[in-house]
Amino acid sequence: MIVAQPPVTLTAEELKLFQALFKQHIGLHLSEGKKALVAARLAKRIAELELASFRDYHRLIAGPGGERERQYAIDLVTTNETYFFRETKHFDFLRQRILAQWPSSQPFRVWSAASSSGEEAYSLAMLLHDQLGERDWSIFGSDISQRVLARARRGLYPMARGEKIPPDYLKRYCLRGQGEYTGQFLVSKPLRERITFSQLNLTALPQRLGPFDLVLLRNVIIYFDLQTKINVVNNVVRHLRPGGYLFVGHSESLHGMPVALETVVPSVYRKPL
Repeated sequence: MIVAQPPVTLTAEELKLFQALFKQHIGLHLSEGKKALVAARLAKRIAELELASFRDYHRLIAGPGGERERQYAIDLVTTNETYFFRETKHFDFLRQRILAQWPSSQPFRVWSAASSSGEEAYSLAMLLHDQLGERDWSIFGSDISQRVLARARRGLYPMARGEKIPPDYLKRYCLRGQGEYTGQFLVSKPLRERITFSQLNLTALPQRLGPFDLVLLRNVIIYFDLQTKINVVNNVVRHLRPGGYLFVGHSESLHGMPVALETVVPSVYRKPL
């Protein structure tokens, strides 16, 4: 069987089709500058399906019965870079300003709202276990991509991914792979059991969720237009307990947005009591 060659170019009109589709379904804002990224991430799949053009692929995922393939396309386009203990100042703040004074009898609930392949959630779990031990704490991790969530649930990573993990945490909470898993490490089962991963669309959150004492919404709102950012943040804040904290990415800001939060330090916000 001869496999069709990938389409040579993604036209401006075809890009507009995908811009509208991703905005409609997940709120994602794809600027003109993302044209090459969209083309690169979808071209191989179009070739695998032996379709003639990007327009044909759009017709497939936008039409009736296209839900499964549309999710596959979402997985391809939304996969972004992440790593353990990214933006360490947030973890320092969590340890020094929140966990150090957290009441021993009070549960601690965290939501990693754009958890990708799990590095953020497991980084949190290592810190929480180090600081809170066997007390009542748990983490909920969500993402729009089923593919990255499958990797997150497994908790298995190449050794190179562990370079940002503090050495003592790496020894305490990660198991070195052997045999067919040589060159990889597995996050320990007690930590994995403290985390629940589930698919969520941040633009269409369920009514019942949380409440949480801390939400990490990091390096994701930069992919939304202004109105979608406002809607997403306000919807997330509804699931934050009064007095709870919201972390956004260091390159992100909620300045000027009509949201019911107080600025604590840059990229750290708190819901009024």
